[in-house]
Amino acid sequence: MKRRAFLQGSLALGAAAILPLNIVEVEAGEHERFTFAFISDAHIQQIKGNRFVESWDKGLQMAVAQCNLMDPKPDFVLFGGDLAQLGKKAELDHGAEILSALRAPVKMMMGEHDYYLDLGEEWQKMFGEPTYSFDHKGVHFVVLNSILVDERWINKWKTPMERMQTMAGLDDPNGSPFMVGKKQLEWLKRDLAKYPDDTPLVVFSHSPLQKIYKGWNFWTEDCEDFYQIVKRFKKVNVIYGHVHQIQYNKIGNIAFNSVMATAWPWPYPDSYKKAERYVPKMTVKMNRADPFFERDATGWQFVNVHSGRVDMHYILPNNENRIVAYDFRKNRPQDLKFQECQIPPQKHY
Repeated sequence: MKRRAFLQGSLALGAAAILPLNIVEVEAGEHERFTFAFISDAHIQQIKGNRFVESWDKGLQMAVAQCNLMDPKPDFVLFGGDLAQLGKKAELDHGAEILSALRAPVKMMMGEHDYYLDLGEEWQKMFGEPTYSFDHKGVHFVVLNSILVDERWINKWKTPMERMQTMAGLDDPNGSPFMVGKKQLEWLKRDLAKYPDDTPLVVFSHSPLQKIYKGWNFWTEDCEDFYQIVKRFKKVNVIYGHVHQIQYNKIGNIAFNSVMATAWPWPYPDSYKKAERYVPKMTVKMNRADPFFERDATGWQFVNVHSGRVDMHYILPNNENRIVAYDFRKNRPQDLKFQECQIPPQKHY
């Protein structure tokens, strides 16, 4: 399929507001055609016993239902981390039960909310190793655990829950910046050593693998070390969660695309009343494009890998869908509608 035809099809997809979704399938050069879906940041939260925050449950259930109605079916679904809110076994079990309704193979990634209560012990019992790679139809995929921190920070807390609640505080100044760590970076070198430079590479991480803003922990301390390892590859794509909003960027040969959350949007409006008791407090107030719609900027993503680059189709409940496609003329990701009509930077950020 020609790229123009793909973009026209993508626009038609973006205009669709009802189910079922008809997803455009693209021939990826010499590689087999395929698609996958990405769901992230469910933050399933236990209230007491078998009671959980209903809004977070429904966000994940909606994503699962939409994935099951995709045509063509995704080859797999990647869950991008933060299945639980406070890392409890009950939260992980409940989230896993909702995900079990997916009718496609599911691959899991760990988020900081899954990790900092018991340092990932329960998550790994359920889902396996947090760092791994796999090949799929000509593309090499890597899943990194990018939410690690210095051991001295981990050991400074009196109780595991105190540590967990501090890291769950979004912009808590007592938190710690994330990193991939030397052990994982050495593993990545070994994993990539057997692949030629022209292999399309997609890296999944929970944190951005960028230094965006330290105060909100949109930050990975050793991201430059990651850049050095992957710089020989012609086409590198990083897809990440954690930020609960649409972001895209390009640094050198690496294109970055974020995915949204199914739980709450970041930032969220002061008028967010539906789950006021359960939304984490923010120390930095931020504006919102639509303060009257509490689920604005929550959703899930259909991801298309073609010609070794990534196009993101953002499915937004009760809002206009968004497409961020790779523009080969400008050599960077571009928002197909909003790229040229952005609002000025918000100084109070």
